[in-house]
Amino acid sequence: MITHVKGKLVEKNPNFAVVECNGIGYYIHISLQTFSNIPDKENIKLFTHLSIRDDAHILYGFYDKTEREIFKLLISVSGVGPSTAINMLSSMDSTEIQHAIASEDVEKIRSIKGIGIKTAQRVIVDLKDKIIKTYDISQDLSTSNNTIKNEALSALEVLGFARKKVEKIIQVILQDSPEINLEELIKKALKNL
Repeated sequence: MITHVKGKLVEKNPNFAVVECNGIGYYIHISLQTFSNIPDKENIKLFTHLSIRDDAHILYGFYDKTEREIFKLLISVSGVGPSTAINMLSSMDSTEIQHAIASEDVEKIRSIKGIGIKTAQRVIVDLKDKIIKTYDISQDLSTSNNTIKNEALSALEVLGFARKKVEKIIQVILQDSPEINLEELIKKALKNL
């Protein structure tokens, strides 16, 4: 197993990076999260996961170990392959995925292209306990945050704001202030709209 690749960044693309290491160029599939974190400097280090199929050996690269661990958890779920997991990590960062799974936010997971309701439910059922235990996420906090988030979303939608825009703002506020109450959450969201 290749655990990481450290070398000269030859090419950087939203879907892949080419890293030259001792004269060998490694074509490494990456998420948008990793793409945005990779510096444009020459020497980089990517944590990797090698996926072996009958027809190909594919190397996936991650900027940090947490993203790689989330990737491994996602591909352990039946029906979620490496390309779907990379797509999930491109749509949401590692922390957002952890919180969406811990808070059983089916809609958030389902909003990712290529993820249906059954796959979203399977991801939650298979990974919720592992995510809560491994990343020490308070289950009560994530459940109450999900309730507050949904109530705030509904209130702001009634006021005429677009759900997708509001959802991103609320998510950021909840990550910064997990103990926030509903009234303060709505006030802060309105200031950012």
